[in-house]
Amino acid sequence: MHVGVVMNPIAGMGGRVGLKGTDGKVAEARERGAEPRAPDRAARAMERLAAVAPETTVSTVGDPMGETVVRGAGFEPARVVDPFDDGGDPGTDGENSPETTAEHTRLAVADFLEAGVDLVLFVGGDGTAADVATALEGTDTPMLGVPAGVKVYSSVFAVSPEDAAEVAATFSRTERREVMDIDEDAYREGEVHPELRGVAHVPVAEDLQSSKQTASGTVESLAEGVADDVRAREGDGVTYVLGPGSTVGAIKAELGFSPSPIGVDVWRDGEVIVRDATESEILNALGEENVIVVSPIGGQGFVFGRGNPQLSPAVIRECDVTIVASRTKLDDVRVLRVDTDDPDLDAELAGWVRVRVGKFETRMMKIV
Repeated sequence: MHVGVVMNPIAGMGGRVGLKGTDGKVAEARERGAEPRAPDRAARAMERLAAVAPETTVSTVGDPMGETVVRGAGFEPARVVDPFDDGGDPGTDGENSPETTAEHTRLAVADFLEAGVDLVLFVGGDGTAADVATALEGTDTPMLGVPAGVKVYSSVFAVSPEDAAEVAATFSRTERREVMDIDEDAYREGEVHPELRGVAHVPVAEDLQSSKQTASGTVESLAEGVADDVRAREGDGVTYVLGPGSTVGAIKAELGFSPSPIGVDVWRDGEVIVRDATESEILNALGEENVIVVSPIGGQGFVFGRGNPQLSPAVIRECDVTIVASRTKLDDVRVLRVDTDDPDLDAELAGWVRVRVGKFETRMMKIV
């Protein structure tokens, strides 16, 4: 097996600082104190690949697009693509290191094709997936994503970095799957319009996520019941961290305020403490008793790790977690999932949980 590994080094940086993505927002993300997410995700995937298939031949791209991560996992790359060999000025990202673009990703994948790789393993989000799919168009070479972006709508990603390595090492056939992306500027305003960006060959495996779906069905009684419970605790100093999405948005509306678009809002004792909060703002707002209210993504079942990176491991560890969902949404998923960037926390969260589905009703679901 010959795997080509390419990493988008800025993927996911905008998430925890409240930018809902990094497209066109790298400088602002850094000003807000954002840290790169992709290298750690890539390292987890490559270390697992080295453990389960150490004989794998790996080609990669020069830094900052993968070489150090690949070598750090113990692989000696068969080929290292220079991402800046087109003769142009790569520019800098504000920290005196080369700034990579979508074109660098596409050129790297084209080089992988010349080298005859059996699989392109990429680290990034939907934008990176679209770039890889564009470069692979017209070929049978499959692609597989290590999820590292803020928005991960496409069904070409593994559930976790470790799962990506397992799939890469064991797959025997592929199927065609959709590559989706959204307009991040519209997304920041609360408008979600996924667009089909391509169709790609992807390894067939259970450990792949489905495309994000919008659940139908009423959430009015659910929102009313949760809001009643929140109001009953007013004066007790309980801090509620209310996640993004339409289901929790209905709860916010029931509490009497307009939710921030696709954002996390913090509520305590009858008022909004922080709107559209970043990770650091959430941590600063927490009190002695804290509750996260979150709804899984329809079609995928992710409770944490897709679309809500502000709810970081540090935040989650300070809170109790209440999961809410319509019955229709749960009917579309077999299990719930978490991908917090902290494998130990993922393991702690795994198991059977009670999901609020109505004003009083709950349903047992398993987090795997």
